[in-house]
Amino acid sequence: DGIHYVVGPNVDDGAAAALAKGKSLLPVGVRQVVSEFDRGEIVAVRDSGGREVARGIARYTAADARKISGKQSDQIERVLGYDFAPMLIHADDMVVL
Repeated sequence: DGIHYVVGPNVDDGAAAALAKGKSLLPVGVRQVVSEFDRGEIVAVRDSGGREVARGIARYTAADARKISGKQSDQIERVLGYDFAPMLIHADDMVVL
């Protein structure tokens, strides 16, 4: 694979199912952020079994993704003090595998 990416969030089964239907990755479905990445980097999304289900462009850094993991989108600004987007990865910036 010629494109650089890092392992990003692990998601719950509900989020994995939503991604398979072409939905964006919301923070509420993220259970763990595995490695370090910056905003704008390509990250691999894995399901609860460790299987890669998607790759996409991160809207938040790994550090911020950890802070908002499991939270509703309307809590992002309260937790971080800013809000780039209501999702970690927008569906338009993601490829489902």
